[in-house]
Amino acid sequence: MTADRGPTFDGIKIGRPATGAVIDAGYSSLSDLPDDLDALATLHGVGPKAIRLLQEARERG
Repeated sequence: MTADRGPTFDGIKIGRPATGAVIDAGYSSLSDLPDDLDALATLHGVGPKAIRLLQEARERG
């Protein structure tokens, strides 16, 4: 069983399933994510809301 990593990825509250999925895919920060965040939709646990929140965070810079 993996440790609970909480609902926050790099300071962005995207939810526990999405955070775990993104970390398990090898990403550790917002800058590590692919240019096309829609590619994250293939990860189990990452939905449209998480992608939108990450995109908004990226746009805020």
